[in-house]
Amino acid sequence: MKFFIDTANLDQIREAHKLGVLDGVTTNPSLMAKEHIRGEEACNRHYVEICRMVGGDVSAEVIATDFEGMIREGEALAALDPHIVVKLPCTADGIRAVRWFADRGVRTNCTLVFSVGQALLAAKAGATYVSPFVGRLDDISEDGVGLVAHIVRVYRTYGFKTQVLAASIRHTHHIIQCLDAGADVVTCPLPAILGLLKHPLTESGLAQFLADHARVNQE
Repeated sequence: MKFFIDTANLDQIREAHKLGVLDGVTTNPSLMAKEHIRGEEACNRHYVEICRMVGGDVSAEVIATDFEGMIREGEALAALDPHIVVKLPCTADGIRAVRWFADRGVRTNCTLVFSVGQALLAAKAGATYVSPFVGRLDDISEDGVGLVAHIVRVYRTYGFKTQVLAASIRHTHHIIQCLDAGADVVTCPLPAILGLLKHPLTESGLAQFLADHARVNQE
């Protein structure tokens, strides 16, 4: 399973990359705004900087909601760097745009997916990634991880090549659940990734080893 970090914060991306396990980055307008990055030129420079830092797939989202606007913005984003994956919403025009880009060899991430039916359309249109939102479904008492597992089963049954990118990950346990569900990718905030390192027995064991080492090396 691939690890993406879901942020536009360069320090967090750098920290995740230093771990040696980061495969890519997902961003969106909300994450850009959170970092006080405003304006098309500033956003584009930020995308390029992220691509150079990570060297893996970087999802960059269009703002337009109409087909023509998505194509115009998506072409501009894809031209920034070969690592850019054009992020498109799972709407009628978004699915049309996924097909348009797929026919031209441009990779896409179909986002805001909340049902198997939406995931099916995205895969048939040729999306590179499909992003079911785990946490947002959990927020309304639906089974976000269950949706990931269902999409994985459908894709494997029918041989779709689209990768299931579990998004809206809220905590470390979500990562483990999506791993069990067969997700190809999870995109996570940095604390959720770092949470995988934590276990009280690791901490107590290390403390014991260090204490024993100090004791046997006393003069």
